[in-house]
This record gives sequence, structure tokens and C-alpha cells, in this order.
Amino acid sequence: MIEARTLPGFMQLLPEDQILFDKIKNVIESNYKSFGFVPLDTPVLEASEILLAKAGGETEKQIYEFKKGDNNLCMRFDLTVPLAKYVAENFNELSFPFKRYQIGKVYRGERPQKGRYREFYQCDIDVIGRDKLSLDYDAEIPSIIYSVFKELDIGKFTINISNRKILLGFLEELKLENISTDVLRLIDKFEKIGKENFAQSLKKDLNLSEEKINSILSFIEISGDSKEQLSKLKNLKVENENFNLGIEELDYVFNRMKSFGIEDDYVRINLLIARGLDYYTGTVYETFLDDYKCIGSVSSGGRYDNLAGYYTKEKLPGVGMSIGLTRLFTKLKENELLKGKNSVVAKVIVLPMGETKEECIKISNILRKNNISNFVLFEDMKFKNKIVFANKQNAEFVLIIGEDEINNKKYSLKNLNTFEQQQLEIEKIIEILK
Repeated sequence: MIEARTLPGFMQLLPEDQILFDKIKNVIESNYKSFGFVPLDTPVLEASEILLAKAGGETEKQIYEFKKGDNNLCMRFDLTVPLAKYVAENFNELSFPFKRYQIGKVYRGERPQKGRYREFYQCDIDVIGRDKLSLDYDAEIPSIIYSVFKELDIGKFTINISNRKILLGFLEELKLENISTDVLRLIDKFEKIGKENFAQSLKKDLNLSEEKINSILSFIEISGDSKEQLSKLKNLKVENENFNLGIEELDYVFNRMKSFGIEDDYVRINLLIARGLDYYTGTVYETFLDDYKCIGSVSSGGRYDNLAGYYTKEKLPGVGMSIGLTRLFTKLKENELLKGKNSVVAKVIVLPMGETKEECIKISNILRKNNISNFVLFEDMKFKNKIVFANKQNAEFVLIIGEDEINNKKYSLKNLNTFEQQQLEIEKIIEILK
């Protein structure tokens, strides 16, 4: 007999957890839709030359690649590259700016770890422009994330925002543009490795002088509220076009975010946010749960200059953010942040008593037409066992229907939380259950 098992790195949930997972996914999707983003679903499999065009380094090593007949195929490792292909392929049929969301599984053959999977859901939103794209979208994107996490109600969170032009311009001013990628990689790890290890890495690995190390440390440790940080950045009097453009963009986006209703306490400027090394070119974001920094970023993204440069000569700038849903769900479960969340699929379970199944089906249909989720328990078992079953389903009510109930046209509605039981006409039952 073959052992029933799931491959390492692939998540499989029990019904109660799957209900919770789907509810989180539905909250994310409904918020994406409410901001006017259209759905997109791209193939899991793509031609290798399509997906590998924008891959490299560790990413390319993690891609699932195989041959079928004469075709070299890959499984998508994110939702951004398929978006780039889609926009290039359908350029003449799309209207710009093109606002799309996609929620789907992606695949990476990395070593499975706690909270990291080989198959996982990503929830992406992106706005793609033709030739240019307004900075107002850089402010709208985090407002959507704000809306999502407010509705999820999993605790206080902070959207960290910066602009990579500022970092790159500052490094250019220090004549470090040739190793800017390496410096940015270390800045991105600053909070993980600490100030001392950061400085040591700059000195030993990148051979920087004490003067330049101190300049970088002073820069990334600029403190104060967001207004103070912007003021201090401007007062540095750095004569670099990239640097000053980055400050101008950050100032604009940060203030515009307030127009979208983001409360001041939920956003801050953080110069340590570097994101994606050479992929992002302007605004960058990372979102963290304030009381659970150990979870890491729960949403990230930013602005990029040319989404589909590998597939078309058209210039297609964009901005977007992503939520790693599988990882987020796992971390929320680990930290017991989903306790008390509703994992009910059926509000009421209809219990036939005796030969009343036909009537139970009719009542079930009436409830469903009134948008009350329910199902009929057809199995023959003791009444006590029926109640145990209903409790395990997290149902709020059972509707008991026997011959007396049918004759009187009053049905026994039992609240499984208060244990109160009433005999009521169907109209009153619908009123209570709604």
C-alpha cells in the first residue's frame, strides 16, 4: 500500500484552517476590487525563455524547469514576470494605466523551512503606465494595503516607505556607484545583522574607509518623525540630481498618502528600506506588524521604470505591492493572531428527526435563498452525536425538524452558544439567522 503523504514545502490545511485562509484571501481580493483593479490569471507554465529572461542568481536556481516533447517549460516563480509578458503580448488591446490584481500560486524549489514553502500564494496589485505613470499611484498602492490590514484586524501595523533614488544618489555622491548594489544589499539587512556587523562588512567585504562607513551610518540613522527626516535630508545639501529627485518624490508620495485616508500613525519614512536591489527604481515599501516584528514583512513592493523591457520596446513603468498569503497565514497561526476568528462554513445545520428528510431539504433551500449558509445532516446517528458533529463544524445553530414540527409549521432552533431552544415559524427563523 502506498503511504499517503504530502511533499515537503507544500501546504495542505484541514477544513477549519482552510476556511480561515479563504476568508483572508477574500478580504484581500475584495479590497483590490474596491480600488478598481481588474482580475488577471496567467498560466502556471510558461516557455523557459519567457520566465528565465528576468531571472538570475539564486532565483534561477530555484525555478522548476523541465522538458515536455520539444518544449522547454518553467513553472512561474512570481506573478510579476507573467504580468510583464501579458502586458507586452496584449499591449494594443489594453488601456493604460492598466490596473490589475492577481492572486495565485507560485513555485520555487528552495529548501523548505518553517513558514517558507515551495508552493505558495501571492496576492499582487500593479498599475502599469505607458511611457509615464503618475506618482499618485505610488500613494494609492499603500492605501490599499492599509485598507486590507485594517479589515483583517490582526493588530497595529506600519507601512515603511522610502525612495531608492535617495540611497543611490547618496552613494553616487560618495563615489560608490560601482558597488552600490552590494551596499544596498547590506543596508537591506541592517536591522537583522546590527550596526557593528554592518560596519564590519563594509570594511572587510567592500574595503571602505572609516570616513565613508561613518557617512553611510550617519545617513541611514537619520531619525525623527517623517517631516523631520525629510528636512534633515534636504539640509544635507547633497549636489546629486538623483538624490534630490528622490527626496522630491518621497515628499510628494508621503503627503499624498494622507489624501487616501492613511492615518499618520500607520506610515513612516524608513531609509533602511532598499528592496529588491536593482529591480526597484523609486518608491519602495515594507509593511510590518508592530507587535510582531519577528514575522518580518507582511507586504512589500515599489516603483519600477520598465516592466517589460525584455519583451517589448515600449516603455512600461509601474508600481505595485504584494502580500505573500501562504507565509502570512502561517505566521499569523503561529503567533495565535487568528484566535477567535470565525471559521464557520455553515451558520446552521438542519437535523432531520425521523422520516423528515424531504421537508428538511425544502427548508434548507428556503434558507439558502435567503443567503443563510446551511446544510442537512442526512446521516442516521443519535441526537447527541448530531449535536457533537454540529459543534465540531463551528455552526452557531441547529434546526431540528421532526414530524411535530412539520405538523405545527414551527421548527426547533437551538443556539449552540447559549443552548437556548425555540419553536418558531420559518419567517422568524430567517429573521434571527440573518
